[in-house]
Amino acid sequence: MTNVHDIGFTTIDGEQASLADYAGHAVLVVNVASECGLTPQYEGLQELAEDYRDRGLFVLGFPCNQFMGQEPGDEAAIKEFTSSKYGVTFPLSAKIDVNGPDRHPLYAALTQVPDADGEAGDIQWNFEKFLLSPSGEVVARFRPKVEPGAPEVIEALEDVLPV
Repeated sequence: MTNVHDIGFTTIDGEQASLADYAGHAVLVVNVASECGLTPQYEGLQELAEDYRDRGLFVLGFPCNQFMGQEPGDEAAIKEFTSSKYGVTFPLSAKIDVNGPDRHPLYAALTQVPDADGEAGDIQWNFEKFLLSPSGEVVARFRPKVEPGAPEVIEALEDVLPV
């Protein structure tokens, strides 16, 4: 399995962060967009972040504009939209690419991991989800249409929560 703790990223506020900052916690990594048919998944992601925070889960959102331009705003617009429309309090990164030649190093690692059907490779669309164990291993991949509260997501979360 791929360990991603040594990968850094820029937060939506322009600060440097690392997946190592979340060592010892389960992490759900999601590529997000503000103008997608799946954007209401922000609500479920926020619920997971709140419901499982005390048990060691962090949700991390990575805005991406690679799918039909569905994340056109800058970081300030994204932050305002997610907090005002969906009450998002979980960490967001600066906009990144998840596919192609400028793919962020995190997604270069994540896309090597297969989904439940054994298929690895490029991100299919917005809101694809990856579950990381407290040790930084990628333990599950969920395709975009899998809702954050789906039984398979909850079951995988329960298996890796540290508390």
